[in-house]
Amino acid sequence: MEDSFKLLEERVHRAAERLKALSAEAQSLRAELAAAQGRAEKAEQALAAASERESAEESKESEALAREVKTLRREREEIRERIGKLVGLLERL
Repeated sequence: MEDSFKLLEERVHRAAERLKALSAEAQSLRAELAAAQGRAEKAEQALAAASERESAEESKESEALAREVKTLRREREEIRERIGKLVGLLERL
């Protein structure tokens, strides 16, 4: 009977030790989770900031391209007029 109590006592001690270890591990995991959530929030903020910068850069690039297209169209129209004049001169000759 005394052996049964010793076995039961050992099991209780092992269960208590395991409970302490699991509790410590859970606390460690909670801390790790909080740190990971903090890093995730920072990453999301950095991504949002990068997206805003990229959007502003794309807007500037788009405006520059629009100006270039406008300039090229104006030049094309000028060349078209000059060629028209040359063709008119050639027809007169």
